[in-house]
Amino acid sequence: MTALGSTTRRDWQPVLTYSLIAVNVIAFAFSAKASGSIEHNMYSREVAELALSEYATATDRWWTAVTSGFLHFGPIHLLVNMFTLYVFGRNIEQALGRARFGAIYALSLLGGSAAVLWFGLENTITVGASGAIFGLIAAELILFLRMKMDPTSLLVLIGVNVVASFTLSGISWLGHAGGFVAGAAVTAGIVYGPELLPRDRRTRKQVEAVGWSCVGVIAAVLVAAIAIRFGTYPDAQVYTLQ
Repeated sequence: MTALGSTTRRDWQPVLTYSLIAVNVIAFAFSAKASGSIEHNMYSREVAELALSEYATATDRWWTAVTSGFLHFGPIHLLVNMFTLYVFGRNIEQALGRARFGAIYALSLLGGSAAVLWFGLENTITVGASGAIFGLIAAELILFLRMKMDPTSLLVLIGVNVVASFTLSGISWLGHAGGFVAGAAVTAGIVYGPELLPRDRRTRKQVEAVGWSCVGVIAAVLVAAIAIRFGTYPDAQVYTLQ
């Protein structure tokens, strides 16, 4: 049993973390094969149509809010994100369990997509797991605070990433920010939401129910935000892919 209530065995493995890494690697292999290039793996129509962009939004390709989170611009982009997923994913999956970890990852991905869709869509093509991974970094921070651990090293890492997001070209700071906020909100709902219950009523079942209710509310908000943006974006007739 971990400090936050999830059960682990001696032979426990971060299966979901490894599975997510595998899916990202497979998606990269697909993009490299489709484009005929590892370095310029996004240069194909099949791959570009899975990215988050004005074209995708104007043509109601709502699934790009998800598929874009599994594509990467080149091997370095992939390796950096997968290493970070490996480091933080294992910790959070063990601390909270696979289901909660999966919810944090998925909703952080959607949070990053929602932020880009609403505030940074014009003249951009956005791909990468960074939104989901920033959500995991936020989740780790919330867990540090919940367990009263010193978050200094994590705050330094967050600060470095914030500076990089604003100073390096080609980085979607909106995707990072949206993922971070979503990840923090979901994790806070899971670990702090049950504290709204009276102490004498905090059974395991009720604690889980409150935590998952918080997750459900956040999921509904994100899905609605993405759906509204796709549904209200201007006419697609002026957009073409060459």
